Amino acid sequence: MFQNLHFAIRKIGAGLALLTIAGSYLYAQQWEDVGGVSGVSAAGTSYNNLVVDKAGNYYLSYYDTSVAKGSVQKFNGTSWSYAGGSAGITEDVATFNSLSLDGLGNIFYTNQVSYPGSGIEVRQFNGTSWTQLPKATESSANYHASAVSPSNVLFTFGGQNSGTVQRYVNGTWEQVGNTGFSNGASFAEMVIGSNEKVYTCSISAGVRVYQNTTSAVASDTWTLVGGSIVDAASSSEQYTSDIAIDGNNNLYVAYVSSSANGQKLNVKKFDGNAWIQLGQANFSEGKVQHVAIAVTASGQPFVAASRFENNDFLRNTVYKFDAATQNWATLGGDFISTGESKYNDLAIDKANNYLVLAYSEDVTKVKRIPLNGIPPGCSNTDPGSNAGDTGCVTFTYQGQPVTYATVRGSDGNIWLQQNLGSSQVASAMGDDTSYGDLFQWGRWDDGHQLRNSATAAPTSPNSPDGLAGVNAFIIGSTSWWGTFAATDKWTASNPANVSNNIGADPCKAVGPGWKMPSQAEWTAIVNSENMANPGTAYNSHLKLPASGYRSSSNGALTFAGQRGYFWSSDTSNSGGKYLYVGSTIANPSSGAMRGQGSAVRCIKTGSALGTSDIIRTTESVGFYPNPTTGILNIKADSLIESVNVINMVGQRLNNIEFSNNQINMNGLPKGIYIVELKLKNGQVFSKKIIKN
Repeated sequence: MFQNLHFAIRKIGAGLALLTIAGSYLYAQQWEDVGGVSGVSAAGTSYNNLVVDKAGNYYLSYYDTSVAKGSVQKFNGTSWSYAGGSAGITEDVATFNSLSLDGLGNIFYTNQVSYPGSGIEVRQFNGTSWTQLPKATESSANYHASAVSPSNVLFTFGGQNSGTVQRYVNGTWEQVGNTGFSNGASFAEMVIGSNEKVYTCSISAGVRVYQNTTSAVASDTWTLVGGSIVDAASSSEQYTSDIAIDGNNNLYVAYVSSSANGQKLNVKKFDGNAWIQLGQANFSEGKVQHVAIAVTASGQPFVAASRFENNDFLRNTVYKFDAATQNWATLGGDFISTGESKYNDLAIDKANNYLVLAYSEDVTKVKRIPLNGIPPGCSNTDPGSNAGDTGCVTFTYQGQPVTYATVRGSDGNIWLQQNLGSSQVASAMGDDTSYGDLFQWGRWDDGHQLRNSATAAPTSPNSPDGLAGVNAFIIGSTSWWGTFAATDKWTASNPANVSNNIGADPCKAVGPGWKMPSQAEWTAIVNSENMANPGTAYNSHLKLPASGYRSSSNGALTFAGQRGYFWSSDTSNSGGKYLYVGSTIANPSSGAMRGQGSAVRCIKTGSALGTSDIIRTTESVGFYPNPTTGILNIKADSLIESVNVINMVGQRLNNIEFSNNQINMNGLPKGIYIVELKLKNGQVFSKKIIKN
């Protein structure tokens, strides 16, 4: 079984694999292993339950085959350890279990008593040790749930007497409402709102949600929320349902549809009067099992399920609801597990802004993803060298400090993973929070780019040097920068350096090395990421949304949610070049009038390496001759661990010969290269090398 030392070793091993070349922590792309370990449990598991406290500590319970008992673990922000110090806190087998927490820091764990015993055992963890409380029932009960009221009273819901809710007060259990109201408690789930109402969810001839008050006595009847069942649904050990509640006491239920409806994933919300379909019905691509749902306090729902058919056999997927399109979209890829996954559970980490997922893939695994796509605690760490590695950058935009996610593209360059002006990385092709602002070619962060900015007639002169004090979107004919030349540039470092033929590059504000992408750079990323339409552009590492454009003639927004338009720094015959992502094409050679409002996505190329993102020391390292005609010698006081050669478009070159402190560059074309050097002592250096 795991001991603390075993956790430490696993964490160190995983941490070493995640170091950047600068020795800083590398944020994993999309879903990351919590605590740096790929498996939390010591052996096989089932029936996972996950809760997160206000401080951001994670508590995980599961049936643990390594000890044939129920175990509970805690993640303290750094590592996992057993709550109470050891695995197996139950007396015997405890396949069915639940986990809940109160506002005082206590954790409550309930478990089914195994045959030949019966009942529901209850334990309380005070942060140090477990205390066994009286059983909630002595009767036979498998499926059951627990929850804690706003006044810190523990409630349980179980199948005894065909459905019973109890609360623990002054050392004894009290019946809440009538018994037998739910016709049992298959896949029992329970939530309690700030309105002091208790809601149970179970399956019996359909998904049923009942309500009562936290102060109800045995004579207070449980009633169906909305007056009817939520929907017809499938039911078995795998076809589960789940319930969640937001900060306004709105209810959300996820379940597997009936056989007649394909046993697909569904979510409904109670609007105060009736259960309404949330997004498209039966939205999963195939049959699903092991359903879980979580919702933020503001009402953003997420749902997890394992896809049960064909080649998708029980790999799990998490979906996020897109309020703009009223559709569900996958979050962090089509699948999270690599193999069969069961017993999904979801939780919201409000303290650190994560969505957290637990599931059994042989062992229990716990992964998380930032809710807004940005890793918390940004330290301006660039992504690692692998395509898809992510980092973050903090800069000033619209006069406010902002933090954006960054990503290493398949072209080898670093890109912002979101459009300038967006509030998050796209969670769907039509995620309007990811669209960002729409710039006119050659203009900068002056306010004109806002989607609702005022419109105005052209300035005089109608060029960057005529824009002092102007923050409106310029429309009309000849529109913005009506007279232009092929030699015009969008490269000035700030508005003070603009002229009649040079505009200010808004990407320069992101930091050293950042700039507008060129047409060639857009071409390279389109080809390397295999972009061919809005769907594949969104599914790329760049997560390009279909942000649309703004008309140069009247300022109207067009094709938002359908097509993408992304400026480059190059001119065209009609004004400026841009990447156009249409229904069947991704064309980086498109051109439009400079008055068109299009999205801006910034790039940091390979030529920018060796500046702010690489740590330098006084260690003596030399590269000679430079320029070189073929053989580059390296002088270093420490042993060399690895060498990488990067071309000027950011591509890391393979098959470079290195031996006896010499790099053979004979086979490389003439040009400028970046040589990265890592020493055995952990220090990293880089140098621009000219190959003649």
